Amino acid sequence: MDKFFNTAGPNQPDIHYTLLPKDRVNWPELSSLIAARKYFILHAPRQTGKTSLLINLMHFINGQGQYRALYVNIEAAQAARNDAGRGMGAILGAMASAASLYWKDEALCAWTRARLQQSDHDDALRATLEHWSRSSPQPLIIFFDEVDALVGDTLISLLRQIRAGYAQRPEAFPQSMVLCGVRDVRDYRIHRSDGEIITGGSAFNIKSESIRLGDFTQADVKALLQQHTDATGQTFENGVLEEIWEDTQGQPWLVNALAYEACFRKPEQRDPSVAVTVEQMRQARESLILRRDTHLDQLADKLREPRVKRVIEPMLKGEELSPDVPDDDRQYCIDLGLIARRDRQLQIANRLYREVLPRELTSIVQDSLQGKAEQPWFVLPDGSLDMDKLLDSFQQFFRENSESWLQRYAYHEAGPQLLLQAFLQRVVNGGGRIAREYGLGRGRTDLFLQWPLSAQGFLGPMQQVVLELKIQHKGKAATLALGLEQTARYFDQCGADSAHLLIFDRDPHVAWDAKVYREQHTHSGCAISVWGM
Repeated sequence: MDKFFNTAGPNQPDIHYTLLPKDRVNWPELSSLIAARKYFILHAPRQTGKTSLLINLMHFINGQGQYRALYVNIEAAQAARNDAGRGMGAILGAMASAASLYWKDEALCAWTRARLQQSDHDDALRATLEHWSRSSPQPLIIFFDEVDALVGDTLISLLRQIRAGYAQRPEAFPQSMVLCGVRDVRDYRIHRSDGEIITGGSAFNIKSESIRLGDFTQADVKALLQQHTDATGQTFENGVLEEIWEDTQGQPWLVNALAYEACFRKPEQRDPSVAVTVEQMRQARESLILRRDTHLDQLADKLREPRVKRVIEPMLKGEELSPDVPDDDRQYCIDLGLIARRDRQLQIANRLYREVLPRELTSIVQDSLQGKAEQPWFVLPDGSLDMDKLLDSFQQFFRENSESWLQRYAYHEAGPQLLLQAFLQRVVNGGGRIAREYGLGRGRTDLFLQWPLSAQGFLGPMQQVVLELKIQHKGKAATLALGLEQTARYFDQCGADSAHLLIFDRDPHVAWDAKVYREQHTHSGCAISVWGM
């Protein structure tokens, strides 16, 4: 049977290229936790392979014969919200179905379904797990998946009933239990029906460890691509692995989605005699962004959360985090997979997310700019972009519209940078590309614009432009001096053709005539156009 890169749901090894569980987790560590009768948390961002891992681990553990393991997805109980009785009914129903599906234990399935008819939901889960453990020939290992999808009293009841039976392990309660979800239990903010707020840590203080499922390593990505080559004979040109790695930093769904897009999406790409190129991978990235698959939509949805905004907005501005931002907010964004800590710095998790974030935050603005930034007006007879005309047009547009437009952004403080990116995106969309660099404490946002100059597209000659964006905080002279140094350094790093420094003065007391200017400067041999607004 043909295999594919999986982009939806748990991996099925007979049809999907798959990394074995031992390649995703530290199995000696995990097995020692199980042997020590520990209850622990496994968490990771969505679509990183948690469910696939748990199902494969269940089969692996059962194959060894020492324990009896079961995977149970309890997401259906989310709909019960604060109706704990209904929620426990959904959880027990999921357990019965799992016992029938994976253990083929119809007797235990029937007993559990009969238990559903009783009304003492406050103890139903604990009593069921006790019965299962007493009647099992081996100690039980239970994987509860999608735990953090539960809401309110249903979640509290689940955590407390597990805690109530904990002391009975392993004879009359599972030897070990894993609660799996996107968030660590410490991030649970549980709103009871009576208005009380309980944290997950206080409701489930028996956890011994909290393990985050990591992304693929570069070796994992190489192994996954090699499976495709082994199965089809199709190879990947030099540089493809590095391109995927830069785009994804090993985020499993992104890796699979890019590889599928490049190898299977179009009929001509399925020819195994034709190697996959770096340019195909770049086109695959753009297609993925434009199509806004579920994974990227979920990413955009998270941006609306206040605790996410408090971390991401300063990154888009290149400024420091406010001292008021709690450590929990930073860790929450890391747990969601939006950001990562590398080289002792917090960064947007990967290059593809750096591209997606500003597009998602400015999608309405981009649509509204129809007619204001169409390509022909800015394209010279030789096919290059007239950057002076383009930025002069944006400067005037910003003067006339920024006050009203910036109010439309949830990320108001990063509005100038986002508005320019929305404007540029309308120009280059479908023709050029914009690479974005930003992060905490950088003091600026860097944009690298590439524009093809021939019918060869990105395989031929290109116009390459760097744009440095800065907010004026300490007066024009200080901002200009630092901005020129940073722009020249970025220009040299990119090997660009031209450089532009844009300085935004947000002081409402300064007249527009004083804010808007254009100057020419040279720094370290680099000619830089400076645009004030």
